[in-house]
Amino acid sequence: MKEASGELNMTLITIVAIAAIASLFVVFILPIVKNRIGNSVNNVNTDWNQANK
Repeated sequence: MKEASGELNMTLITIVAIAAIASLFVVFILPIVKNRIGNSVNNVNTDWNQANK
């Protein structure tokens, strides 16, 4: 029984660690990536509009 309890604790620690890493990604990295993608799309649209004048 004690061994099963240890495995449960390790599983919970793993789940909490994965959730913490995912939340850091969503809070810090995802907005940066979204801004860079948006800037790239805007640059392509600007280049396209200037080329077709």
